[in-house]
Amino acid sequence: MKISARNVIDGTVKEIKKGVTTAHVLIDISGATITASITNESVDELGLKTGAKVKAVIKASDVMIAVS
Repeated sequence: MKISARNVIDGTVKEIKKGVTTAHVLIDISGATITASITNESVDELGLKTGAKVKAVIKASDVMIAVS
């Protein structure tokens, strides 16, 4: 797989929560959790299951930081 995104993080599918059209896929990254929102169709096409090894690909133009 070749991809232009520079933020590619190895992880494991922790949980899949399917909604009406969109699924939230929780990915364990060394004890931290990243949640990806993808279509239910994509979950099925990718064959995602709990425990599957995946890569979280993060493509963003901004990273914001807030403090209180």
